[in-house]
Amino acid sequence: MKISELARVAQVPVKTIRYYEQVRLLTPATRASNGYRQYQQSDIETLIFIRRCRELNIAISEIKQLVDVQQDPKASCHTVDKIIDDQLARIQQTQKELALLEQSLAKLASCCENDQIEDCRILHQLKSP
Repeated sequence: MKISELARVAQVPVKTIRYYEQVRLLTPATRASNGYRQYQQSDIETLIFIRRCRELNIAISEIKQLVDVQQDPKASCHTVDKIIDDQLARIQQTQKELALLEQSLAKLASCCENDQIEDCRILHQLKSP
């Protein structure tokens, strides 16, 4: 199949497929005599896997590790477990930071009852040391 077909089936832009090949996340396709890239069913599966990992906000370098460990089905899942555990920890930390940001913004949003910029308590608080 051609790159446009792969993109449609895997729901990934063509430009993204080319990038994944460039960074060696996806094995570069073989070329037909007309120069078009030719992809196999395994490329669809790999690309869907990569897309789902990206949806989980997993870094490209870690996705590469996840793709690589699949080459040995008898290997330990330790690498997979660690990547997922680390990603979960990052997401939990981000949630905490966002909760603090939300509290700060809510406090600012409720502190000003004035109608003029010169009396705006939001602006005064943002300027204060």
